[in-house]
Amino acid sequence: MMKIFNSKPFFIFSIGLLSLLISCKEKKTESSETLAISEPETKATLTPKAELSKEFKDYWYMGEAEITSYKLKQARYGEMRDGKAILVFVTEDFLPKAQVKADNYTKSNTPVLKLNATKNFNTGIYPYSIMQSTFYSVANNQHALKVSASVQEWCGHAYTQLNNRDQFEITSHSYFQSEADQSFKIDKSWTENELWTKLRIDPTSLPVGDISIIPSIEYIRLKHIDIKSYNATANLKNGLYTLTYTDLNRTLKINFNPNFPFDIIGWEETIVSGYGSNSKTLTTKATKLESIKSAYWSKNSNGDEALREKLKLQ
Repeated sequence: MMKIFNSKPFFIFSIGLLSLLISCKEKKTESSETLAISEPETKATLTPKAELSKEFKDYWYMGEAEITSYKLKQARYGEMRDGKAILVFVTEDFLPKAQVKADNYTKSNTPVLKLNATKNFNTGIYPYSIMQSTFYSVANNQHALKVSASVQEWCGHAYTQLNNRDQFEITSHSYFQSEADQSFKIDKSWTENELWTKLRIDPTSLPVGDISIIPSIEYIRLKHIDIKSYNATANLKNGLYTLTYTDLNRTLKINFNPNFPFDIIGWEETIVSGYGSNSKTLTTKATKLESIKSAYWSKNSNGDEALREKLKLQ
Protein backbone atom coordinates (compact mmCIF):
# COMPACT_ATOMS: atom_id res chain seq x y z
CA MET A 1 0.00 0.00 0.00
CA MET A 2 1.08 3.60 -0.45
CA LYS A 3 2.78 5.81 2.10
CA ILE A 4 3.55 9.48 1.53
CA PHE A 5 6.45 11.76 2.29
CA ASN A 6 7.32 13.06 5.70
CA SER A 7 8.39 16.02 5.68
CA LYS A 8 -6.03 43.10 -23.71
CA PRO A 9 -8.45 42.92 -22.12
CA PHE A 10 -9.78 40.12 -24.16
CA PHE A 11 -10.50 41.03 -27.78
CA ILE A 12 -13.78 39.39 -28.68
CA PHE A 13 -13.48 37.49 -31.93
CA SER A 14 -17.24 37.59 -32.56
CA ILE A 15 -20.42 38.40 -30.71
CA GLY A 16 -20.86 34.66 -30.23
CA LEU A 17 -17.71 34.51 -28.09
CA LEU A 18 -18.80 37.00 -25.45
CA SER A 19 -19.07 34.03 -23.11
CA LEU A 20 -16.59 31.17 -23.34
CA LEU A 21 -17.21 27.70 -22.02
CA ILE A 22 -14.10 27.24 -19.97
CA SER A 23 -15.28 25.54 -16.83
CA CYS A 24 -16.73 22.28 -15.65
CA LYS A 25 -20.02 24.11 -15.09
CA GLU A 26 -22.84 24.78 -17.55
CA LYS A 27 -22.43 28.42 -16.53
CA LYS A 28 -20.73 30.42 -19.28
CA THR A 29 -18.22 33.07 -18.35
CA GLU A 30 -16.22 35.57 -20.35
CA SER A 31 -12.59 34.53 -20.64
CA SER A 32 -9.63 36.84 -20.75
CA GLU A 33 -6.41 37.14 -22.64
CA THR A 34 -5.26 39.83 -20.23
CA LEU A 35 -1.91 38.64 -19.04
CA ALA A 36 -2.45 39.62 -15.45
CA ILE A 37 0.17 38.27 -13.10
CA SER A 38 -0.56 36.97 -9.64
CA GLU A 39 1.74 37.42 -6.68
CA PRO A 40 5.07 38.14 -8.47
CA GLU A 41 7.93 35.72 -8.50
CA THR A 42 11.36 36.77 -7.36
CA LYS A 43 13.36 38.94 -9.78
CA ALA A 44 15.59 35.97 -10.50
CA THR A 45 12.71 33.89 -11.88
CA LEU A 46 10.39 36.51 -13.37
CA THR A 47 10.73 36.85 -17.14
CA PRO A 48 8.84 38.94 -19.72
CA LYS A 49 5.29 37.72 -20.30
CA ALA A 50 4.61 35.73 -23.44
CA GLU A 51 2.80 37.30 -26.38
CA LEU A 52 0.05 34.92 -27.41
CA SER A 53 -0.02 34.10 -31.11
CA LYS A 54 -3.20 34.09 -33.21
CA GLU A 55 -2.95 30.33 -33.59
CA PHE A 56 -2.76 29.97 -29.80
CA LYS A 57 -5.88 32.10 -29.36
CA ASP A 58 -7.74 30.31 -32.15
CA TYR A 59 -6.95 26.93 -30.62
CA TRP A 60 -7.29 27.56 -26.90
CA TYR A 61 -9.92 30.33 -26.65
CA MET A 62 -12.83 28.72 -28.49
CA GLY A 63 -14.66 27.36 -25.45
CA GLU A 64 -13.41 23.79 -25.68
CA ALA A 65 -10.94 21.61 -23.85
CA GLU A 66 -8.44 19.29 -25.49
CA ILE A 67 -8.89 15.73 -24.23
CA THR A 68 -6.36 13.03 -25.10
CA SER A 69 -6.47 9.39 -24.07
CA TYR A 70 -3.46 7.10 -23.68
CA LYS A 71 -2.85 3.41 -23.34
CA LEU A 72 -0.97 3.02 -20.07
CA LYS A 73 1.58 0.47 -18.95
CA GLN A 74 2.20 1.45 -15.34
CA ALA A 75 5.00 0.18 -13.13
CA ARG A 76 3.83 -0.49 -9.57
CA TYR A 77 5.12 -2.86 -6.87
CA GLY A 78 7.73 -4.33 -9.23
CA GLU A 79 5.23 -5.35 -11.92
CA MET A 80 3.64 -3.77 -14.98
CA ARG A 81 -0.06 -2.88 -14.86
CA ASP A 82 -2.46 -2.15 -17.72
CA GLY A 83 -4.48 1.02 -17.52
CA LYS A 84 -5.59 4.27 -19.15
CA ALA A 85 -4.35 7.85 -18.80
CA ILE A 86 -6.07 11.09 -19.76
CA LEU A 87 -4.67 14.58 -20.28
CA VAL A 88 -7.25 17.38 -20.26
CA PHE A 89 -5.92 20.82 -21.19
CA VAL A 90 -8.22 23.85 -20.97
CA THR A 91 -7.90 27.61 -20.54
CA GLU A 92 -9.73 29.38 -17.77
CA ASP A 93 -9.58 32.39 -15.47
CA PHE A 94 -7.86 32.01 -12.12
CA LEU A 95 -8.20 34.09 -8.96
CA PRO A 96 -4.62 34.97 -7.93
CA LYS A 97 -5.33 35.55 -4.23
CA ALA A 98 -7.88 32.81 -3.54
CA GLN A 99 -6.01 30.50 -5.97
CA VAL A 100 -9.09 28.85 -7.45
CA LYS A 101 -10.88 28.96 -10.79
CA ALA A 102 -12.86 32.17 -11.21
CA ASP A 103 -16.62 31.90 -11.68
CA ASN A 104 -16.69 35.17 -13.61
CA TYR A 105 -14.26 37.24 -15.65
CA THR A 106 -12.63 40.34 -14.19
CA LYS A 107 -9.52 42.21 -15.29
CA SER A 108 -7.72 41.12 -12.14
CA ASN A 109 -8.00 37.42 -13.02
CA THR A 110 -5.00 35.49 -14.23
CA PRO A 111 -5.59 33.54 -17.47
CA VAL A 112 -4.19 30.04 -17.12
CA LEU A 113 -3.75 26.87 -19.08
CA LYS A 114 -4.89 24.10 -16.76
CA LEU A 115 -3.95 20.46 -17.01
CA ASN A 116 -5.98 17.73 -15.34
CA ALA A 117 -4.02 14.47 -15.70
CA THR A 118 -5.56 11.17 -14.61
CA LYS A 119 -4.43 7.56 -14.39
CA ASN A 120 -6.46 4.44 -13.63
CA PHE A 121 -4.99 0.95 -13.21
CA ASN A 122 -5.37 -2.10 -11.01
CA THR A 123 -2.86 -3.72 -8.67
CA GLY A 124 -4.14 -7.23 -8.15
CA ILE A 125 -7.59 -7.06 -6.55
CA TYR A 126 -7.66 -3.35 -5.88
CA PRO A 127 -7.68 -0.28 -8.16
CA TYR A 128 -5.63 2.89 -8.21
CA SER A 129 -7.02 6.27 -9.27
CA ILE A 130 -4.62 9.21 -9.56
CA MET A 131 -5.33 12.80 -10.55
CA GLN A 132 -3.03 15.81 -10.78
CA SER A 133 -4.15 19.40 -11.52
CA THR A 134 -1.80 22.17 -12.60
CA PHE A 135 -2.74 25.83 -13.05
CA TYR A 136 -0.13 27.63 -15.15
CA SER A 137 -0.27 31.26 -16.31
CA VAL A 138 -0.39 31.66 -20.09
CA ALA A 139 2.03 34.56 -19.56
CA ASN A 140 4.59 31.74 -19.27
CA ASN A 141 6.82 33.81 -16.99
CA GLN A 142 6.44 32.29 -13.55
CA HIS A 143 6.09 28.99 -11.76
CA ALA A 144 2.79 27.15 -11.56
CA LEU A 145 0.23 29.10 -9.54
CA LYS A 146 -1.14 25.94 -8.00
CA VAL A 147 -0.60 22.19 -8.21
CA SER A 148 -2.66 19.50 -6.51
CA ALA A 149 -2.72 15.72 -6.60
CA SER A 150 -4.79 12.94 -5.08
CA VAL A 151 -4.26 9.19 -4.98
CA GLN A 152 -7.03 6.75 -4.10
CA GLU A 153 -6.86 3.02 -3.52
CA TRP A 154 -8.64 0.62 -1.18
CA CYS A 155 -6.49 1.43 1.85
CA GLY A 156 -7.53 5.07 1.65
CA HIS A 157 -6.68 8.27 -0.10
CA ALA A 158 -4.07 11.02 0.15
CA TYR A 159 -3.97 14.60 -1.07
CA THR A 160 -1.24 17.17 -1.63
CA GLN A 161 -1.57 20.83 -2.65
CA LEU A 162 1.12 23.35 -3.60
CA ASN A 163 0.20 27.05 -3.62
CA ASN A 164 2.55 29.61 -5.15
CA ARG A 165 2.68 32.59 -2.80
CA ASP A 166 5.73 34.23 -1.21
CA GLN A 167 7.06 30.69 -1.01
CA PHE A 168 5.60 27.40 -2.10
CA GLU A 169 3.03 26.53 0.55
CA ILE A 170 2.43 22.79 0.90
CA THR A 171 -0.62 21.16 2.45
CA SER A 172 -0.71 17.38 2.90
CA HIS A 173 -3.35 14.95 4.12
CA SER A 174 -2.90 11.19 4.50
CA TYR A 175 -4.67 8.23 6.07
CA PHE A 176 -1.39 7.16 7.73
CA GLN A 177 -1.08 8.20 11.36
CA SER A 178 2.61 9.03 11.07
CA GLU A 179 2.03 11.32 8.11
CA ALA A 180 -1.48 12.63 8.75
CA ASP A 181 -2.07 16.39 8.33
CA GLN A 182 0.92 18.55 7.45
CA SER A 183 1.46 22.16 6.42
CA PHE A 184 4.84 23.70 5.59
CA LYS A 185 6.70 25.98 3.17
CA ILE A 186 9.61 25.41 0.81
CA ASP A 187 11.66 27.62 -1.49
CA LYS A 188 10.43 28.08 -5.04
CA SER A 189 11.97 26.12 -7.88
CA TRP A 190 10.95 24.41 -11.09
CA THR A 191 8.14 21.90 -10.67
CA GLU A 192 7.80 18.91 -12.95
CA ASN A 193 4.03 19.39 -13.05
CA GLU A 194 4.30 22.86 -14.58
CA LEU A 195 6.55 21.70 -17.42
CA TRP A 196 3.70 19.82 -19.13
CA THR A 197 1.71 23.04 -19.51
CA LYS A 198 4.76 25.17 -20.25
CA LEU A 199 5.54 22.77 -23.09
CA ARG A 200 2.09 23.37 -24.62
CA ILE A 201 2.63 27.13 -24.66
CA ASP A 202 6.23 27.20 -25.93
CA PRO A 203 8.48 24.13 -25.71
CA THR A 204 11.56 26.25 -26.44
CA SER A 205 11.03 27.91 -23.05
CA LEU A 206 11.53 24.64 -21.15
CA PRO A 207 14.54 24.60 -18.81
CA VAL A 208 17.60 22.70 -20.05
CA GLY A 209 20.88 21.73 -18.48
CA ASP A 210 21.46 21.12 -14.80
CA ILE A 211 18.43 22.24 -12.80
CA SER A 212 16.85 21.95 -9.38
CA ILE A 213 13.27 20.66 -9.65
CA ILE A 214 10.41 19.26 -7.60
CA PRO A 215 9.31 15.92 -9.12
CA SER A 216 5.67 15.33 -9.97
CA ILE A 217 3.47 15.08 -6.92
CA GLU A 218 2.28 11.71 -8.21
CA TYR A 219 5.83 10.36 -8.08
CA ILE A 220 6.41 11.83 -4.62
CA ARG A 221 3.22 10.21 -3.36
CA LEU A 222 3.95 6.78 -4.78
CA LYS A 223 7.64 6.71 -3.78
CA HIS A 224 7.15 8.16 -0.29
CA ILE A 225 9.88 10.80 -0.57
CA ASP A 226 10.09 14.34 0.77
CA ILE A 227 8.52 17.08 -1.32
CA LYS A 228 11.50 19.24 -2.16
CA SER A 229 13.81 20.08 -5.04
CA TYR A 230 16.12 17.41 -6.42
CA ASN A 231 19.02 17.65 -8.87
CA ALA A 232 18.23 16.80 -12.48
CA THR A 233 19.54 17.28 -16.00
CA ALA A 234 17.09 18.45 -18.67
CA ASN A 235 17.49 17.98 -22.41
CA LEU A 236 15.31 19.17 -25.31
CA LYS A 237 15.78 17.78 -28.81
CA ASN A 238 13.54 17.02 -31.79
CA GLY A 239 10.21 16.78 -29.99
CA LEU A 240 11.62 14.93 -27.00
CA TYR A 241 12.06 16.43 -23.55
CA THR A 242 14.06 14.38 -21.08
CA LEU A 243 14.51 14.83 -17.34
CA THR A 244 17.15 12.71 -15.64
CA TYR A 245 17.06 12.86 -11.85
CA THR A 246 20.56 12.13 -10.63
CA ASP A 247 19.36 11.96 -7.01
CA LEU A 248 16.46 9.59 -7.65
CA ASN A 249 17.59 7.08 -10.28
CA ARG A 250 14.63 8.22 -12.40
CA THR A 251 14.22 9.37 -16.01
CA LEU A 252 11.16 11.01 -17.57
CA LYS A 253 10.81 11.35 -21.35
CA ILE A 254 7.97 13.38 -22.90
CA ASN A 255 7.44 12.84 -26.63
CA PHE A 256 5.57 15.72 -28.27
CA ASN A 257 4.71 17.24 -31.64
CA PRO A 258 7.38 19.92 -32.30
CA ASN A 259 4.80 21.93 -34.25
CA PHE A 260 1.86 23.82 -32.78
CA PRO A 261 -0.24 22.89 -30.83
CA PHE A 262 2.68 20.87 -29.42
CA ASP A 263 0.42 17.95 -28.50
CA ILE A 264 1.83 15.22 -26.30
CA ILE A 265 2.25 11.93 -28.14
CA GLY A 266 3.31 9.86 -25.15
CA TRP A 267 5.77 9.57 -22.30
CA GLU A 268 8.03 7.13 -20.49
CA GLU A 269 9.12 7.08 -16.86
CA THR A 270 11.91 4.73 -15.80
CA ILE A 271 12.21 4.06 -12.06
CA VAL A 272 13.12 1.38 -9.56
CA SER A 273 9.76 -0.20 -8.75
CA GLY A 274 8.91 -2.50 -5.87
CA TYR A 275 10.52 -3.09 -2.50
CA GLY A 276 13.35 -5.25 -1.25
CA SER A 277 13.98 -8.39 -3.27
CA ASN A 278 11.00 -7.58 -5.51
CA SER A 279 12.45 -4.26 -6.69
CA LYS A 280 13.54 -3.87 -10.29
CA THR A 281 14.02 -1.16 -12.89
CA LEU A 282 10.82 -0.77 -14.92
CA THR A 283 9.52 1.75 -17.43
CA THR A 284 5.99 3.15 -17.36
CA LYS A 285 4.79 3.94 -20.89
CA ALA A 286 1.83 5.99 -22.13
CA THR A 287 0.92 5.78 -25.83
CA LYS A 288 -1.59 8.13 -27.45
CA LEU A 289 -4.93 6.62 -28.42
CA GLU A 290 -7.18 9.50 -29.49
CA SER A 291 -7.67 13.23 -29.04
CA ILE A 292 -10.77 15.43 -29.28
CA LYS A 293 -11.77 19.04 -28.62
CA SER A 294 -14.92 19.27 -26.55
CA ALA A 295 -16.83 21.37 -24.03
CA TYR A 296 -16.96 18.17 -22.02
CA TRP A 297 -18.54 19.76 -18.93
CA SER A 298 -21.82 19.98 -20.86
CA LYS A 299 -21.55 16.42 -22.23
CA ASN A 300 -23.09 14.65 -19.25
CA SER A 301 -26.06 12.74 -20.68
CA ASN A 302 -26.10 9.00 -21.31
CA GLY A 303 -26.01 9.75 -25.03
CA ASP A 304 -22.69 11.52 -24.61
CA GLU A 305 -20.98 8.25 -23.68
CA ALA A 306 -20.28 7.85 -27.40
CA LEU A 307 -17.48 10.36 -26.85
CA ARG A 308 -15.82 7.88 -24.50
CA GLU A 309 -15.93 5.33 -27.31
CA LYS A 310 -14.30 7.87 -29.62
CA LEU A 311 -11.57 8.31 -27.04
CA LYS A 312 -11.21 4.51 -26.86
CA LEU A 313 -12.00 4.50 -23.17
CA GLN A 314 -14.66 1.81 -23.51
